[in-house]
Amino acid sequence: MALKLDRKLVETAVREAVLAQLKRGSKPVAATAGAPRMVVHASARHMHVTQKDLEILFGPGAQLHVRKPLHQDGHFAAEEAVTIIGPRNRLISGLRILGPVRDYSQVELAFTDAVTLGIEGVPVRNSGDIKGSAAAYVMGPAGMLELKEGVIRASIHAHMNPKDAAHYGVKDKEHMKLLVRGSTSVIFDRLLVRVQEGMKLEIHLDTDEANACDLAHAKEIRLFK
Repeated sequence: MALKLDRKLVETAVREAVLAQLKRGSKPVAATAGAPRMVVHASARHMHVTQKDLEILFGPGAQLHVRKPLHQDGHFAAEEAVTIIGPRNRLISGLRILGPVRDYSQVELAFTDAVTLGIEGVPVRNSGDIKGSAAAYVMGPAGMLELKEGVIRASIHAHMNPKDAAHYGVKDKEHMKLLVRGSTSVIFDRLLVRVQEGMKLEIHLDTDEANACDLAHAKEIRLFK
């Protein structure tokens, strides 16, 4: 007799396994003498929304509710999640919205997420650079949103404040290199620098990049020009 699997049960199990892996993939990096403390995070697929689009998805007057604070002050993973739908009705449910609301709506995927959804030509972009990027439908409990553009693969990047930038001798939107040494040592050679007052030094990789360098078991992580 064929075993019939409950789809929601499978999705829940997979999501819990992925979240557990991502927690293991978050790496606080011990600072060398005089260097600022750095944290490296594997950033799972997620969405940013405008207030207007939030209300399309969740109803008039909808607000985001904090599920978990993120590393940067004032940023959080929201309780609210949506379903993204690609060509031929391929979909990924449980796409987490990150807050606070922004002045643009954007979905950030890893390459394998785009393959799963059947969305071709998802560009690698800096967050907010969505002109001419990929399209998709996003479904919430109250309505459907057509994103004519806004689906990207986020460039591997580092958030830092001006003091951190001065330490490394870099400016906003310049590039650095990131060494992740371990069982599968990798050097990422075009890590985008994003300098903003009040930010903590934090590096974001997507889940494909984190798996490629085995971030969870890294023995050394080094940021350099």
